[in-house]
Amino acid sequence: MADELTADGRIAYSHTQAGTVVRVAVSVPIAALLVVGMAGIWQVYALAGLFILVLMLFHSLTVQIDDVAIGLSFGVGLIRKSIPLDEVAMCQAVRNRWVYGFGIRYTFTGWMWNVSGLDAVELTYTNGKRFRIGTDEPQELAAAITQALKSSDGVVRRGYMGDAR
Repeated sequence: MADELTADGRIAYSHTQAGTVVRVAVSVPIAALLVVGMAGIWQVYALAGLFILVLMLFHSLTVQIDDVAIGLSFGVGLIRKSIPLDEVAMCQAVRNRWVYGFGIRYTFTGWMWNVSGLDAVELTYTNGKRFRIGTDEPQELAAAITQALKSSDGVVRRGYMGDAR
């Protein structure tokens, strides 16, 4: 849902992807630990609490774009990253390999933040390094980043490389 960018830095794109895979993968052990914990073993409750913390931190991934930066935040927002637009040379929609997994990962192509699915947008920084943002709407995210990379006179100073699927 890309909107026009504003000169005062208002959010022009915002999307939160639910981490379905993460939610299921963490909720099942929590339920099992709570059932086992009924025996009164406090260590089991402590382990369940750790899983609940992981669930809170990684249950979703929110991407926000304004005219200055791309903002990423997992879950409740304690884990976040801001990528200045002037450090981004281009972007393209890509499909991740299943072995890349979920969460914060270093892949064969560079760092990746992902909570669910295989679709992503790959940023190429001006220094040549790459960063992938997992999303369930890669075309919309790539279009929003491309719009944000346009200069104020409407000329694209950096680009969108299309769909690399």
